[in-house]
Amino acid sequence: MSLSTILLIIVIVIGLYVLSIYNKFKTTDVRIKASIQEIGNQLKRQADLIPNLVASVKGYFKHEQTALTKITDARKSILSALKSGGAQNLVDAAGKLQGALGGINAVFESTPELQAAGPTKQLMDEVRDTSDKLMYSRRTLIDLSADYNTMIETVPSSLIAGLFKFQAKPGLKTPETGSHLEVSSADTKTPQVDL
Repeated sequence: MSLSTILLIIVIVIGLYVLSIYNKFKTTDVRIKASIQEIGNQLKRQADLIPNLVASVKGYFKHEQTALTKITDARKSILSALKSGGAQNLVDAAGKLQGALGGINAVFESTPELQAAGPTKQLMDEVRDTSDKLMYSRRTLIDLSADYNTMIETVPSSLIAGLFKFQAKPGLKTPETGSHLEVSSADTKTPQVDL
């Protein structure tokens, strides 16, 4: 084999490697954008469920008008965040909605008549299911962003990132204080199993 053939093979192998890393960056970027869209889809679904949920529990909420107002405001925040399309705006709106839904959850769990109402229970189940899907979508976005940022920071993919000017993806910021971080004694209590 001649030297020129060996050099050509080396250049082709390096070119294929660079192309492979480039495609991995692009694929991950597309998946990050898709996960942001999925967060938006789940928030939109929650926002669409809220008017029906509020209507079904309105009679039980005469004394809880502030909870209904918070839920309505949270829904407006979601619709606004969907228009902006920013991942962090979507996450902030989701947090506001989860806080507002806590009020309905508390009333729902403490009101047997409300739990027995079929449509209300079904709506609460749908809201809970959507919240679970939203949490999964956020986890996917966090994982993809971490993978992408790791590729940017590690050699040899960092060389290709610099060559093609790939930038780190911002992670999702979550509140550093609040009820989602609090652990009550009931949360740490060992479950009793009676066989």
